[in-house]
Amino acid sequence: MKKFKVGILGATGMVGQKFVTLLQNHPWFEIEVLAASEKSAGKTYEEAVENRWMMDEIIPESLKGKIVLNVERDAEKIASVVDFVFCALSMPKDDLKNLEEKYAKMECPVISNNSANRMQPDVPMIIPEINADHMKIIPIQKKRLNTKKGFIATKSNCSIQCYVPALHPLFKNGIQKILVSTYQAISGAGKNFNTWPEMNDNLIPFIPGEEEKSETEPLKIWGEIKNEKIVPNNNIKITSQCLRVPISNGHTAAVFASFKNKISSEGAINLLKNFKGDAKSLGLPSSPKKFIHYFEEPSRPQIRPDINLENKMAISVGRLREDSQYDIKFICMSHNTVRGAAGGAILLAEMLCREGYIF
Repeated sequence: MKKFKVGILGATGMVGQKFVTLLQNHPWFEIEVLAASEKSAGKTYEEAVENRWMMDEIIPESLKGKIVLNVERDAEKIASVVDFVFCALSMPKDDLKNLEEKYAKMECPVISNNSANRMQPDVPMIIPEINADHMKIIPIQKKRLNTKKGFIATKSNCSIQCYVPALHPLFKNGIQKILVSTYQAISGAGKNFNTWPEMNDNLIPFIPGEEEKSETEPLKIWGEIKNEKIVPNNNIKITSQCLRVPISNGHTAAVFASFKNKISSEGAINLLKNFKGDAKSLGLPSSPKKFIHYFEEPSRPQIRPDINLENKMAISVGRLREDSQYDIKFICMSHNTVRGAAGGAILLAEMLCREGYIF
């Protein structure tokens, strides 16, 4: 595999910083460009993240002196020197949607961590182990954009990446109804306890936009390509509540599900334990060796002992049992800034490179 030159748009924010740390020493990808808003542009990366660096790892020496470019003003320059970009920008949705399209039309593929283009009918929203075949929509999107290389592909919302993978092995039993409550870490808001001390010993029962994403994005992931667009699976009904909890990293979900074809708790657990994921997702540099880890102990999964499994790319599931109102219920958890954000986007990019969509 050739070495791809990549850019990070929004490199100074929490997710952008996570991209920086995860891409260090990546076997396929080399950071060529760091870009951000006007506030950071023109500074060295070290200056731009001064007093804002939130990673446990130190800033890579090779990037400290790199000049941060302006994501808008320098877009043409950025697109000309990279093979593709990761987008982790925080800006108004319409502006971001237009900016990502601008890069794609300049023949620069965009792997986006943002929601702006997720529900576009010809933009794939992919969890590689689950719906890799949605890559096939990319040539149709290119036709709309009139591009040869440029396109947009997105990863899903961080919270659904803990519970959709846990339900997917049971999909053939005909999921009909899902009730889910998510308990989301403060890093999902781009903050830590130093920048958000109000979250100490606190719980906020509302996260703007999260419940809508939790109820709609899975339907697109479980949808299919028809008539040159991804048609969501509207046979499944989802209701959710999303809460912000005083945890640094890690989103947990309590899930209840009913099926057309009833399944026993034992049968469901066996399916989870034996699920490997889509073949196209296997053997990539960021692929977990074991995608889903099922815990028999009633007190697991837990954030502290389980969040770092498989380089923070695993899905942890436990307490699966039959329910009096739904067929089954269980608990699941994943790392929100790695599997749910930067790591999931990197895995998606790896798959797109190996399958020839990025070249």
